Amino acid sequence: MRLRPATADDAPAMGALHIAAMRTLTFLPQMHTVDEAMAWMATDVLPNGQAWIAEAEGEIAGYVVFTGDWIQQLYVRPDRQGRGVGSALLAHALADGRPKQLWTFQANARARGLYEARGFRAVSFTDGGGNEEKTPDVRYEWRP
Repeated sequence: MRLRPATADDAPAMGALHIAAMRTLTFLPQMHTVDEAMAWMATDVLPNGQAWIAEAEGEIAGYVVFTGDWIQQLYVRPDRQGRGVGSALLAHALADGRPKQLWTFQANARARGLYEARGFRAVSFTDGGGNEEKTPDVRYEWRP
């Protein structure tokens, strides 16, 4: 596996990966199509953050997007979960040694376990009223 900066050419694959990963979270409503996610990657996500890709066997296995003290996106292709992709991407986002924050859904036990195992602490819980999915979430912080 290797990490590399994402480019505009990666937007379609990142959008497809995003939807595939979101569909494994059966507690969430399915709100967007693959085409919508691809456009969102190209016009919003990639231009506004540091995006990094994990490649394995010539395919995108996962990605992370961060800006300043926020990790905005961290998704791993479903068939690559549990193989160290998320850990490698998270370590890259934390490598600058600056404190970081992120949101995840309260019901996303796999993500919460990853973050907690790497020293993130839950600092606030919501009823989901502030997110698009209207699903309870939790904000985590990490301090070096």
